[in-house]
Amino acid sequence: MQQSKAIELWVGLFVGLGLIALFFLAMKVSNLADLKIDDKSYVIKARFENVGSLKPKALVSMAGVQVGRVSAVTFDKDSYEAVVEMRIDPRFDTIPEDSSASILTQGLLGEQYVGVSAGGAPDYLKDGDEIELTQSALVLEEVISRFLFNKAESGAEKKSSENQEAGDKTDEDSQPAEEEAEGKADAEKEPEDRREATSQPAGPTLEPAPAPPASKPAPAAEPVSKAVHAPKAVAAPAKPVVKAPAKTPEKAHERGTPQPK
Repeated sequence: MQQSKAIELWVGLFVGLGLIALFFLAMKVSNLADLKIDDKSYVIKARFENVGSLKPKALVSMAGVQVGRVSAVTFDKDSYEAVVEMRIDPRFDTIPEDSSASILTQGLLGEQYVGVSAGGAPDYLKDGDEIELTQSALVLEEVISRFLFNKAESGAEKKSSENQEAGDKTDEDSQPAEEEAEGKADAEKEPEDRREATSQPAGPTLEPAPAPPASKPAPAAEPVSKAVHAPKAVAAPAKPVVKAPAKTPEKAHERGTPQPK
């Protein structure tokens, strides 16, 4: 009996230690023990069109460092927007006024939190101020539906372009066939036109105009019976050649020329 009680005591002790360990583990994972929000903290607001699954107690981080927590998430009836109130640790009181806030996700399917990106304004946010530059949560369902819609739209455009190209190709292929058919129709139509032209009644025939009387032929030139002979040229009488008398020695002696011995 005492032995069974001791066993139950040890079992209860181990169970209690396990619960305490789980509690500290949960606190560590949720970062609830990392930041203590006291009364000196200040509240800033931000408006989002869609906060997704953001809940109170969610983290508010800046440059990967936890600076606060979400204190409340309400709905504005006038603007139909979600208003997120964030309680910031007083140690981080130098957040510029032109900073932006966006709803992010820890990992692919983790919890959502608010990420603050610092601006460059010289003035800082104070208690009750509102961040004007915001980016709504990225909903996984919307991303998938948008992707499927874009995929279907691109597929439809591709199919329509392919159909248009196929239609253009069909028109180009059918154009020679149409021209050939038109040529055959014209060739078949020509004999019919000729047949119709021959079957039409002939109009009144015109008598040919009387031919003018034939003129009498001109008398033929009489043939020349006798050939006309040209007169022969008469040769002129030859003149007599007068030979000069030979010089005699006597005449030469008379002239004083020496005679040969």
